[in-house]
Amino acid sequence: MSGKIPMRVVPGYYSQTSGIQIGTQMSANPTDDNFTFARQLGLEWAMIALDDPADHTLENYKAVSQRFRDQGMQIYRLADNPRCHNMPEVTLNLEGRDAKIELYLNYIRMLGAAGIHYSTYAHMGNGIWSTGNEPIRGGAMARAFRVDQAKEGWWLGQTFTGPLTHGRRYSEEELWDNYAYFIRKVVPVAEEAGVYIGIHPDDPPVYDLGGVPRCIFGNFEGYRRAIEIADSPNVGVCLCVGCWLEGGPAMGKSVADTIRYFGAQNKLFKVHFRNVTEPMPEGFVETFLDDGYGDMHEVMRALREVNFDGAIISDHLWRMVGGRYAAEALAVGYMRGLVQAVNNEFADA
Repeated sequence: MSGKIPMRVVPGYYSQTSGIQIGTQMSANPTDDNFTFARQLGLEWAMIALDDPADHTLENYKAVSQRFRDQGMQIYRLADNPRCHNMPEVTLNLEGRDAKIELYLNYIRMLGAAGIHYSTYAHMGNGIWSTGNEPIRGGAMARAFRVDQAKEGWWLGQTFTGPLTHGRRYSEEELWDNYAYFIRKVVPVAEEAGVYIGIHPDDPPVYDLGGVPRCIFGNFEGYRRAIEIADSPNVGVCLCVGCWLEGGPAMGKSVADTIRYFGAQNKLFKVHFRNVTEPMPEGFVETFLDDGYGDMHEVMRALREVNFDGAIISDHLWRMVGGRYAAEALAVGYMRGLVQAVNNEFADA
């Protein structure tokens, strides 16, 4: 690697540098300008998705990975959306569950064989719930959720309409049984493939939506129990700071304390770094990193405290003048400044 010593990031990953890494979300078919922009921001990691089922072959995974390496970047996460993410068949034990699980296992095997050693997984049974967009600072627009207006969830082409999105109310016990059935099949395959799975929080978390409790990945205690059931070094947390802030005190632990808990166990694999205006129960709007109620310096300091050695990304971006380039540059600049600040604080300690 040009004479540089590769440093460990997420187990199985290597980068030119160590410590808190900053990544970006990119198309699986970036333009030259996309690559140039990422390099100008100093980014090494890319999070990409392949939405066409025909693209999910080992040969294509290897080809895409090589194209990014040729441009001086590496793929941190390659997502198989929507087939292997937020699968109601798995979460709710619907018809076709075993076929969906086998699809997921094959996906994990292909990632490992292609040299991609991390995957984010979300376990929501009826998608992400939103209530449109609302203005934030300067007239920029961002996703909002208002409890009293909530009518449906959505996930990549599927709409789940309440009040009972799947015709009945599900019990927490059912959901736990379904999760255990799934994760016990996943663990041996992930370990053999050398793939680390970070499980994303429910969005929004905490509350029953459409008759489906958000009891597993909607609060700290649910996460703790779920990771213990998995009982594997390869199953951990993709911590979406925004989702955790959405839940607020009802999550059971603050973002910083959650980082300390899972970071101490080497179970923190990836971080979505975003902020919101306020916690539920009323609702929230996703907002600029410096304009929400979450203390993002405290979050970054907690990551440095546990020696987090993985990727953080901006996740959801705001609609603003200058488009996605402007929004991502703002987010990355803010995150990079915080990384430098906390690194200096610990160096001076």
